[in-house]
Amino acid sequence: MSIRVIQWATGTVGIHAVPAIVRHPKLELAGLWVHADAKAGQDAGELCGGPAVGVTATQDADALLELDAQAVCYTANSDLRPDGVVDDLVRLLESGLNVVSTSFVPLLFPKAAGEGVYDRLQAACLAGNSSLYTSGIDPGFGNAGITIHALALSKDVRTVRMMEIVNYATWDNPFTMFEIMGFGKERTDQSLLLSPGSTALAWGPVIELVAAAIGLELDEVTERHEVIRADEDFEIASGTVGAGTISGMRFEIVGVVDGEERIVVEHVTRLRDEDAPEWPQGHGYRIDVAGEPNIHLELELTSDLGDHNHAGCLATAMHVVNAIPAVVAAPPGVLTMLDLPVYSADAS
Repeated sequence: MSIRVIQWATGTVGIHAVPAIVRHPKLELAGLWVHADAKAGQDAGELCGGPAVGVTATQDADALLELDAQAVCYTANSDLRPDGVVDDLVRLLESGLNVVSTSFVPLLFPKAAGEGVYDRLQAACLAGNSSLYTSGIDPGFGNAGITIHALALSKDVRTVRMMEIVNYATWDNPFTMFEIMGFGKERTDQSLLLSPGSTALAWGPVIELVAAAIGLELDEVTERHEVIRADEDFEIASGTVGAGTISGMRFEIVGVVDGEERIVVEHVTRLRDEDAPEWPQGHGYRIDVAGEPNIHLELELTSDLGDHNHAGCLATAMHVVNAIPAVVAAPPGVLTMLDLPVYSADAS
């Protein structure tokens, strides 16, 4: 019997989740919630660029909760509404729906997502006999997922560095690029992402998850960043980056033990490949473990249907869509990668 799934939102990730759910041999698309008025009433398949699938998008959350469904794939935006996301998740979980999510990325390791968040979500799971799992590509498989599996090869682990090195110029998401990340802004204090504590909130749980996997107790998690500015006006998919404004950023989130930097997440984000040649070079995700043995891994995502940014959004969706059968089968509660069995795509 197929698992009936409600897709929640069709943004840059959800638009990939809908056709993936439809094609998955163990899943069935039961319903679709959309935020925009213009999307309501459209067929879910056509809304996501494919053929009609016979499921109509709606803004009626109450009606969706009354469907005979077992799971929700929740991909709604959380940048300015993390509390709203938690409220949504609590409602879904208490109703008995299992949830996989790419939203509010600190939930990759919920115990590090803020005071009271884990307890509230865990109580909702127990009340609804349901489970919650959050992942994606970064934060998610591109850093914590690869690293945790790779560390099974280790006898000794001295340091771990997890990197994303990606050109974001082709990502057409003006709000995130300009208002959240701060590209095109004159000052770093105009960037929500680079405001004190923001990168630690988003990627600190990656460090906490890896530390938990290897039994390492962190003393603190710190952060640092640097930016470059454009030498001229230039265009990206999201709009214009003006001369003198932020056009690239490099930030690190650091897990410290006894004064030593043991686990680090690093992001190098360019809008032009030739910029900041002194920064690390590459195209994707890199894991470096200093220990015995030393480990170096590279992951690069491409697509026949788009570029690396398209591939990254698709991979984000697929890492939770493919987890749905395992999450539905899991005992009630808030889950991490450490709680689920190994899962993969289903090509049957």
